[in-house]
Amino acid sequence: MNQYPLWKYLLILAALLIGLIYTLPNFFGESPAVQVSPLRSSLKADAALLGRVENALKAANLEPEVISLDGNSVKARFAGTDNQLKAKDILSGKLGEDYVVALNLLPRSPHWLTRLNALPMYLGLDLRGGVHFLLQVDMKAAINKSLESATSDIRIALREKNVAYSGVSREGNVLLVKFRDAEARSMGEEEIKQHFSDYAVSEKEAGGEFLLQATLKPEAERRIQDSAVQQNLLTLRNRVNELGVAEPVIQQQGADRVVVQLPGVQDTARAKDILGRTATLEVRLVDEEHQISQGAAAPFGTEMFKDREGRMLLVKKQVILTGERINDAQPGFDNRSSEAAVHINLDSVGARKFKEATRENVGKRMAIILFEKGKGEIVTAPVIREEIGGGRVQISGQMNTMEAQDTALLLRAGALAAPMEIIEERTVGPSLGADNIKRGFDSTKIGFIMISVFMVIYYLMFGTISVLALGANLLLLVALLSMMQATLTLPGMAGIALTLGMAIDANVLINERIRDELLNGVTPQVAIHAGYDRAFGTILDSNITTFIAGIALFLFGSGPIKGFAVVLCLGILTSMFSAVLVSRAMVNLIYGRKVRLTSLAIG
Repeated sequence: MNQYPLWKYLLILAALLIGLIYTLPNFFGESPAVQVSPLRSSLKADAALLGRVENALKAANLEPEVISLDGNSVKARFAGTDNQLKAKDILSGKLGEDYVVALNLLPRSPHWLTRLNALPMYLGLDLRGGVHFLLQVDMKAAINKSLESATSDIRIALREKNVAYSGVSREGNVLLVKFRDAEARSMGEEEIKQHFSDYAVSEKEAGGEFLLQATLKPEAERRIQDSAVQQNLLTLRNRVNELGVAEPVIQQQGADRVVVQLPGVQDTARAKDILGRTATLEVRLVDEEHQISQGAAAPFGTEMFKDREGRMLLVKKQVILTGERINDAQPGFDNRSSEAAVHINLDSVGARKFKEATRENVGKRMAIILFEKGKGEIVTAPVIREEIGGGRVQISGQMNTMEAQDTALLLRAGALAAPMEIIEERTVGPSLGADNIKRGFDSTKIGFIMISVFMVIYYLMFGTISVLALGANLLLLVALLSMMQATLTLPGMAGIALTLGMAIDANVLINERIRDELLNGVTPQVAIHAGYDRAFGTILDSNITTFIAGIALFLFGSGPIKGFAVVLCLGILTSMFSAVLVSRAMVNLIYGRKVRLTSLAIG
């Protein structure tokens, strides 16, 4: 009656063994380390880079504990933070601007655990220390920018098609185009519908004037807003590289907010400066008249810039147009060759300047340069095949779909697509983070000890079994969090403590049900079976309702609330397993084989 088949015992044992293996890395701690990563896609972290890092550290008499290749980076682990900081300064000077040298923390886990991908839980800012920003994107400004651009573009389009119009104005989010007669309005409506598909056009007559109303479609408005957030995300990621943060978190939260978390950064002022900095794009002609050797000075009227593959290119100083004239850049395909391409829309002034420049320089190369903090990088340098008018430009040539998407994003991300305001700011020092870890660990430990003492005193042997099942629950929960590499925060630690209390509640229900059965005069073996069987329904119902609440918190919450919800839901799953299966397995092993069982140590 009270025995499991062998496979069930083996299943429980395997689960506990896996839980132990993936919990172990959390007890070894972390070592201060330096991480070197290439900035450009053309550069790779390989044996050559590993050798450069080793030689630089050796020349400075710095001996890392371990130095190795890890993915697309080189990581060097040190015994203390003093050597870590010295190594960062030395490597930053030796490797130059092509590499990011960041401070990091690496687990001290044994190699055999690492090979099993057993890693410690990732700690949030409130436990590790760092800077947290919540930024809000000004969506109204993004829409206004699009409307202003469309106003100029409509004027240019009507003028090029010789459509007589009286003026183009804007009233709120509606564009009004005035015509002298119905025939001109009809021609203008056809032109606007053809080239401005994002706008819904309708006729209107007021005061004897022939008007067209152009209103931005809801789907186009959403696309502009989404594009603004995505551009700002890319720009922020590019800028955070300068801070030398090993594992930054930059992600969208809701429709118009961006979360930026920078572990280990304590200089809030510098972080604000970099996140809020503006960048610009410039279009110039490539100087193909001069040939210069490596290290030589650029001729008068020219400058040297690196392209995305690290090659130097000579570019004229004269600027054709700047990124302020680019309204939009989207990935697509070349209509003639079906190759991946980038389609750029310019405003009216940019369209005119670009048309003149391409007409006069057919067959020459044109460089698009991204400037940030006074330093320029060539994004692309295509050959001008023909005069390009109408403000619609195509960049193509030896790029795949992913490169076209990246290039389009880079062209849009020269500056923030819409202003952003910091609406929340938190700074947590490393010492405060360590104190938070200690307090959270102590509270969980004290809670576990107090629960254990109560259960053993009140339920004797069954209380001891409940405590062991509770320990298995904690083991499995920490293992799951480690396997998922979930971010553990202070609310998450509160979720662990809450899980302990909820998990022991299931064992209390089981123990009380067994007591009731014994009082009803049934035999001990029948009481054990009935106690677990009849308590299971109550335990399942209570856990399902709590699980639903946890899912709601995860879906509609944000930040720390999501972390709490994840721990809560995982804790419910592990508590169901440990409180029912693990405790029942132990009871079966202790009492199940006794045929003539006369009493139970259950208080």
